[in-house]
Amino acid sequence: MKSNNYDIIIIGGGASGLSAAIYSARGGMKTLLAEKLACGGQAAITYEIDNYPGMPDNPSGQELAARLEEHAKKFDVDFTAENVKSIENADGAVKTVKTRRNEYTAKAIIFATGATPKKLGIPGEAELTGSGISYCATCDGAFFKGKDVIVIGGGNTAFEDALYMAGIANHVFLLNRSERFRAVPKLVEKAKAASNITIYTNAVPQSFEGNGRLERVYLTKDGETGFITADGALVAIGISPYTELAKSIGVQTCDLGFIKTDMYLSSSIPGIYAAGDCRVTPLRQVITAAADGAVAASSAVNYCLSH
Repeated sequence: MKSNNYDIIIIGGGASGLSAAIYSARGGMKTLLAEKLACGGQAAITYEIDNYPGMPDNPSGQELAARLEEHAKKFDVDFTAENVKSIENADGAVKTVKTRRNEYTAKAIIFATGATPKKLGIPGEAELTGSGISYCATCDGAFFKGKDVIVIGGGNTAFEDALYMAGIANHVFLLNRSERFRAVPKLVEKAKAASNITIYTNAVPQSFEGNGRLERVYLTKDGETGFITADGALVAIGISPYTELAKSIGVQTCDLGFIKTDMYLSSSIPGIYAAGDCRVTPLRQVITAAADGAVAASSAVNYCLSH
């Protein structure tokens, strides 16, 4: 087993991790980015990105991820396609990151492990994701301007998405699987008062269907089966962060499992930082993830220089 010494190790190769890698290397740090899959994170599976500043050509998620990775490699960032299994001496001056084959040491570690939207797991969902099915209204809402859209969920996010889409779409159908809503009453009241939002309770989606793009959603409502024709569907039933590794070393998280950070994106353990969707944040977008990476890396660079 070989040992490699670094100043900063970044775990995760999405927008936050790649941005962190750029800022870390530009800060003079020997930098390693560990990504068990391909770089890009959630952005890499996005059909089109039209809200990243300076890129009016609307690149696909894969194209944007490739540009970010190429930029990081320009600054001689080291990449390894390995899954980090454990971290030892996390609160020490030198931390050890272990994979199945190797171990690496660093003064600072940045978690950029991301999060994933919870899925319904019904027929057609995987096939039509990115082709009418989305998990982020602020990311993809503009694609459904003037069209009919379905929002699935009963919590705050679902109602916020429905209200957001009401200002863009022609009509919004909100499907909640029970008669009770988890959203705060104020949001429910606003949605009920909106002229172009229709709320269906006891409505359970059964399948998504369409020829290459979403065309309709089949559902059961009050025991009867039917369908709603729509151009888009926003699944808003929650997200799950990839923070098990961080929690295993004692990093503090919120009740939902997201890493708690301060304004410098430092975690509860000195020398351990978090960036992007895996941390507590009010907005999860490619641009905010990239900004997080810059802040976390700048903080990590300062930490390394002072320790």
